[in-house]
Amino acid sequence: MSSTPSRAVHERLPRLSPVWLIPLAALLIGLWLAFDHLAGQGPMITLKLQDAEGIEAGKTPIKTRSVQVGTVETVTLSEDLRHTLVTARMQDGADRMLNEDTRFWVVKPRIGREGISGLGTVLSGAYIELLPGDGNEKKRRFTVEEQPPVTEAGARGLYLTLHSEPGNSVTTGDPVTFRNLTVGRVVDTEFIAEDRSIEHRIFIEKPYDVLVSDTTRFWSVSGVGFQLDSQGFRVNLQSLETLLGGGIAFGVPDDTMPAGSPAKEGDEYTLYADQEAARRGLFDQYLEYVLLVEDTVRGLSRGAPVEYRGVRMGTVEQVPWKFTGEQPDSLSRFSIPVLIRVEPQRITQGSEVLLDDWRERLERMFGNGLRASLKSGNLLTGALFVDLNFHRDVPAYEPTRFESVPVFPTTSNGLAQIENQISGLLDTLNSLPLRDIAEGLDRNLAASEATLKEISATAQRLEALLGDPRTRQLPGQLNDTLASLERTLDGLSGADGQQLSDTLERLEQVLRDAEPLLRTLREKPNALIFSREPPEDPLPRARDEQP
Repeated sequence: MSSTPSRAVHERLPRLSPVWLIPLAALLIGLWLAFDHLAGQGPMITLKLQDAEGIEAGKTPIKTRSVQVGTVETVTLSEDLRHTLVTARMQDGADRMLNEDTRFWVVKPRIGREGISGLGTVLSGAYIELLPGDGNEKKRRFTVEEQPPVTEAGARGLYLTLHSEPGNSVTTGDPVTFRNLTVGRVVDTEFIAEDRSIEHRIFIEKPYDVLVSDTTRFWSVSGVGFQLDSQGFRVNLQSLETLLGGGIAFGVPDDTMPAGSPAKEGDEYTLYADQEAARRGLFDQYLEYVLLVEDTVRGLSRGAPVEYRGVRMGTVEQVPWKFTGEQPDSLSRFSIPVLIRVEPQRITQGSEVLLDDWRERLERMFGNGLRASLKSGNLLTGALFVDLNFHRDVPAYEPTRFESVPVFPTTSNGLAQIENQISGLLDTLNSLPLRDIAEGLDRNLAASEATLKEISATAQRLEALLGDPRTRQLPGQLNDTLASLERTLDGLSGADGQQLSDTLERLEQVLRDAEPLLRTLREKPNALIFSREPPEDPLPRARDEQP
């Protein structure tokens, strides 16, 4: 009785059909495929761009070293509508490349100082380049850079910071050179509004980082530099890359300076405008003086040399300097103040400089006649420089100050003396009776003109006379006359000639005999009438005297 109900229950339960095994297997296979697909996908990352030019969802690839490692899936705007957000799916295994040092940028056609790049994307379209980093911290959100990075991640070298004034042409990517050899790049350039200065971050590659020390100076270069000043004409040629766009050069401008200690990571330096400015930056110990110039300062500019008998020992700092300042009573009220620097380091060649000793030495030299004057250094440009030399017959030196700065005694230069002499010569010329001289010249010219007219008339008459046919016949007639005379003389060479010779001899004898008579008649024409010598006058006698 008890087994009958259980048998009925078993009869009512349905049996599992083998047909259901097929969809169950398909479900398991689909789940496995979905798991395998999800397991085979890489991480999802978010990229931040300024704009989405050339970026397309589902098409734009992400590459590293020309190998695709991901694909852009979505392109949307940020909540503040100021940026573009790109969601990209990376491939399996790309997780190790995504860290705090990873960098992204868009590869597209570019024309820059280094040439043309990205031409392959003209047909294939733009893509996003990934530069793997070496950081330890994983990251999933990145900012895409506008320009390709200057240095590769993990590059070994030295990062330095340079400060400069606005106005130079140095930008990110410019080369950093040492003696025309490219040894680094400008990594970043930023304008500091608070200080109104520009901050450049540069990278020096190994092994060239050992070239930088605490005495190294950095200066801007522009490929070809022309300089025409009081020291002559100079041309500075750099590399072809800096010729096209410029860059930064460094070194120790003065070979007499010591090499110094090696630079450290993050050290800061000043970026000078040119090599000459960098050289002046080496001489950080100097004495300031003011020149109160009574001559013209046209042609004198900042940076002009201060020389002692051809040896440079200073620099002109500013022209003019505090022009409205009150000048000493002992000097002219209309002098032009010029600020100069005496730099003893230029001539001490690295030895220790004691500024107090140099100041006392200069004071003694002022008392012995040391004076400053402006001289021409270049006749083409008229550039001037400050010349220091000893002079005789100068006023005694009296220490004075201008705006709390010692005054360097000056004297007139040779150019001013020449100008004074020329001015005196012009005054002398102005005092001459130029009007009377001009009138006399006019009269002489009129007389000369009349004389030239007479000479011209005479020449015309002479030309007419020479052109007369009768004048042309004179040579022939003269030749005929000479021939007749010659025939006559030939006829006298016989007996007639001998008779003529005897006659001439007798005539000569007669003239010789008549010569005393002619001399007497010349001396006393009345000798033919009166006696030639009158009798002597009788002498009176006394009666007692006997004859």
